[in-house]
Amino acid sequence: MNYASTRNSSLKVTSAHAIVKGLSDEGGLYVPESVPALSKEEILGLCDKSYVERAYTVFSKFLTDFTDAELRHCVESAYNTKNFDTDNIAEIAKLKDGKFILELWHGPTCAFKDMALQILPYLLTTSAKKEVDGKQIAILVATSGDTGKAALEGFKDVPGTSISVFYPDDGVSPMQKRQMTTQDGNNVNVCAVKGNFDDCQNGVKAIFTDKEIEKKLAEKNVLLSSANSINWGRLAPQIIYYISTYAQLVKDGDIAYGDKVNIVVPTGNFGNILAAYYAKLMGIPVNKLICASNSNNVLTDFINTGVYDRNRKFYTTISPSMDILISSNLERLLYHLTGENSALINEWFDALKTSGRYEVGDDVKKQLSELFYAGCCSDGETKAQIHKTFTEEKYLLDTHSAVAVKVYEDYRAATGDTAKTIIASTANPYKFGRAVYSAVGGKADTEDEFELISHLEQETGTTMPAPLAATKDKAVRFKNTVEKQEMGSVVLDFLNG
Repeated sequence: MNYASTRNSSLKVTSAHAIVKGLSDEGGLYVPESVPALSKEEILGLCDKSYVERAYTVFSKFLTDFTDAELRHCVESAYNTKNFDTDNIAEIAKLKDGKFILELWHGPTCAFKDMALQILPYLLTTSAKKEVDGKQIAILVATSGDTGKAALEGFKDVPGTSISVFYPDDGVSPMQKRQMTTQDGNNVNVCAVKGNFDDCQNGVKAIFTDKEIEKKLAEKNVLLSSANSINWGRLAPQIIYYISTYAQLVKDGDIAYGDKVNIVVPTGNFGNILAAYYAKLMGIPVNKLICASNSNNVLTDFINTGVYDRNRKFYTTISPSMDILISSNLERLLYHLTGENSALINEWFDALKTSGRYEVGDDVKKQLSELFYAGCCSDGETKAQIHKTFTEEKYLLDTHSAVAVKVYEDYRAATGDTAKTIIASTANPYKFGRAVYSAVGGKADTEDEFELISHLEQETGTTMPAPLAATKDKAVRFKNTVEKQEMGSVVLDFLNG
């Protein structure tokens, strides 16, 4: 299995190369040259397997340059009860009307990013030994809240690596900020950026393509890589939990093999729903992929019209991890839908860079409408959904998962589709305690985050996860805030130590 670049389809590299590099030299994203299939027998065989074995099976299809021993070391080191609070790694909560909430937040940072970022350090260090043995790997991360902490936790004190995380100064929740700024580890750096997530993401991409920075780092034997989902090593692990969930629902008797399910994903950067698309291509019977957005509804508009236009108002919402106007992973989807036409991808994304807009052709529009349903909701609707779900089902949603449930309810009402539906729950509600407490009827009139969380616990009979509670008495280590054009200097200063 080789990998091509979305900007250069003739390029062929190994998975190890793709994982180490993160981003292709011309700025493209690495994609598999073909998507491997899982047979009916293979999917049924996964039903009685552990999450580790399911992960091994999927990775063995994509990472063919890894040995059996290397793959097993990676999956067994990542997916265990030292890192996750459940043997199942991901839990499934069953709600009414055929809704299955896929809880992807049982890892050390209480967000779905742990599902990939607990294994990425093992994938990266294994890949580095094959590709650039002896070099130091400097990880760069732009985060809208959850990726940063999950990456910091995954890479802290990993030999041969360092990690720099950039987050929008006013674009994350208080708990997300506290998680990052109190991070321990000798090889970590965290910095706020004046701007939004897109500024952080563009800044990181600019560092990757800056030849002067590359030269300075080469002199220090340092190679840049990424822990964002632009890195195939971040995206591939996300495919696993959709395949695992389908197998688990078959095992539990909730569906029969062959039953088509809907998959609903709250997303801003498109990586999490793209992983569901890959699971569908691999053979998981999927009826509709439902893309749920908040007020930053650029993806909703694109899927419904074929026009991608980031020239719009940016909203700071109560679901901050989705406050994104440039969805990087959409490039991978469009590469596949155009028949791997990298010339067309270059044309569209050059237009996005220069004018902030592009429009796809009729064939791609048709494919989008067949594959996806897209919807969005406001903060008020998000809070109303949290309140409704808790009142009616005693299940507490976070602000992102509530967007997904609301958009699904709209889809069901519009289409009458009653197929069983998997809804990705991307974060524990206590990461967004203030908004969640307000949604269930509490008065968020205290500035003390932990006092407010105590009220939320009392109001709902739920408990804040231990990893979040542990941040209460930790000292804030990182207080720096910079302009977006200073991000490169922050990285160089950190690596110069």
